[in-house]
Amino acid sequence: MRTRFLSNLFPARSKAAAKASLFVFSAAGIATLVDNPNSLYLPPPSNATDFAFLYGAVRSSLSLFTMASTVVDYKYSLYSLPEYSDEYRKVLSEVHLRSAKRILKLCEFNRGFYVKAGQFVSALRQVPKEYSLTLASLQDQTAPCQFKAIKELLVCNLGGDLSEIFLSFDEQPVAAASIAQVHRAILKDHQEVAVKVQYPGLEKQMKFDLATMSFLSKFVAWCFPEYRFGWIVSEFSKSISSELDFTQEAKNSERVAKNFRSNSMVRIPRVFWDLTTSQVLTMQFCEGQKVDDLEFLKRMEISPTKVAKALTEVVSEMIFVHGFLHGDLHPGNILVSPEGQNGFSLVLLDHGICKELDEAFRLNYCQLWKALIFMDSNKIQQLGEQMGVGKYARYFPVIFTGRTLNSKSALGRGMSDEEKKDLKQELTSLKMDDISTFMESLPADFLTVLRADGLLKSLISKLGVPQRVRLRAYAKYAFHGLSTKENLESDTRIKALFSRLEMGIKDTQLTLLLDILEALSLMAAFIHSFTRRFKEIIVSADSVIRNLFTQLRIISFV
Repeated sequence: MRTRFLSNLFPARSKAAAKASLFVFSAAGIATLVDNPNSLYLPPPSNATDFAFLYGAVRSSLSLFTMASTVVDYKYSLYSLPEYSDEYRKVLSEVHLRSAKRILKLCEFNRGFYVKAGQFVSALRQVPKEYSLTLASLQDQTAPCQFKAIKELLVCNLGGDLSEIFLSFDEQPVAAASIAQVHRAILKDHQEVAVKVQYPGLEKQMKFDLATMSFLSKFVAWCFPEYRFGWIVSEFSKSISSELDFTQEAKNSERVAKNFRSNSMVRIPRVFWDLTTSQVLTMQFCEGQKVDDLEFLKRMEISPTKVAKALTEVVSEMIFVHGFLHGDLHPGNILVSPEGQNGFSLVLLDHGICKELDEAFRLNYCQLWKALIFMDSNKIQQLGEQMGVGKYARYFPVIFTGRTLNSKSALGRGMSDEEKKDLKQELTSLKMDDISTFMESLPADFLTVLRADGLLKSLISKLGVPQRVRLRAYAKYAFHGLSTKENLESDTRIKALFSRLEMGIKDTQLTLLLDILEALSLMAAFIHSFTRRFKEIIVSADSVIRNLFTQLRIISFV
């Protein structure tokens, strides 16, 4: 029967699985480009400098071959198998694993952007476990560039030999990412600094990666019209120049530092402007460990719950109050330092892709969270219309709070079994075209916030802290964000004092309100459970009584 495969490459029964495979790889890659443009550079091997075109062509060809092989594998392996049968599920799992290993090899060979794409896929809950478990090995596997090339770029940008500028310069990088690596150094005045150096030849490699992604997005759209990613590549192309400019990153860093100047919990490395160019960024060196390093937190006797709470408040303040958001909040960019008034502080690194939210969007987003807290379905739908998502606004509560639009559960308590069942039935009616339409209709700012929220969720889970911490912080700062700019940026001490006092009162009121709503929800759940149990007892008692009367009637008859 499979001899018909080549003449019918896209059979209906294997269509869903093939689409899933194609979507996993291409969507992950394209989304990573937009959300993390720092992901696109592969430091070429030393002998590839003069063969940039050939080297890029090899990488792109390997990507296309891997994509085609994966699609063919799904379609051939699943062809003619009855969907949802035991055999279908068994073969599907085997194809998932083969495809994941195939993509893993591609990422390990191409490195740079491809490693980031694999990391992105491994962090997605929606992908099959075969992908997430296999690609998880890509974490923190970025090979540094040879120091000879780095040194040449440093001398060219800083205008002098390293010995003339630095007292010492460590040739081994302390960190290596996809577009740059960081070296530890000491200035002539004995200040310790971190020097971030962009890889040589970045722009040439960018052209190949961007062209490959553009081609893949068009190929996906040609094969499956409901999968549309071209607009993402277009959006990326518009912003890439500023995001690769380290002077812009330095400005972003100083803006974030200014926004948190009154928050002793947050530390932003100081920029050394005389040693900063578009390709070199010199900053104050800050000690610390990754925010999700539980062993370090335990050793330093720092509470993961306190770290999670501090982090959620920092991210919430960025989104709801400042309207200026760090675009890549993964663990490597957030350090926990054992220094600080509260026993620790958070060090925020890599501000290259900060995003300034539109003021109208920021206010609407604050209003949305206010509506989500009080489960105001009419307001949620209204805001959905304003944001251009229309009927899909009904899924906002599920996306952000884990509750359905008409849920009776308290904030952070998830859904009841009945609500999960209803939602599952509703989602089965959605097609990929609906999802593509929903994503296309979202404002660009919304996509930025969604990514930040997803990364924050993941970090909180790694710290072993319930998501209620995140939801409560969002609720708190959504109300703060609706306050006037004058109250938030008071220019006198008296105004600032009254502003802080007013905020404190509102925070207390909100905390009490959330506690009351949670108590009412728990009480309602208890009453519902008690009523159901009581009905079961009544039904059981009725059955017993009926049996007893039957027995009595039999006895009396005898």
